[in-house]
Amino acid sequence: MIPDRTGFIVWVSDLKAARSLERFGTVHYMSRKLHYVVLYMNAERVDESLRQMSRLSYVRKVERSYRTEIPTEYSKDSEDKTRFYSL
Repeated sequence: MIPDRTGFIVWVSDLKAARSLERFGTVHYMSRKLHYVVLYMNAERVDESLRQMSRLSYVRKVERSYRTEIPTEYSKDSEDKTRFYSL
């Protein structure tokens, strides 16, 4: 059975130290330019992990990712207008 996963955006001040965030979950992406880490963790351990992460000196802010709430199934209610714009 696949566990429920929750995504988080962790804003950090030091990317070298941010590698240690792997102990909380799966690090999906690290932005070198904007200094953030996209992290996925099990939903059942979220409260405890957020408390421990916010205590770290290199973590500036932790935001929850709303990617799972975005609808990805679309319906085709209107007709296709692409054929009117082709040459």
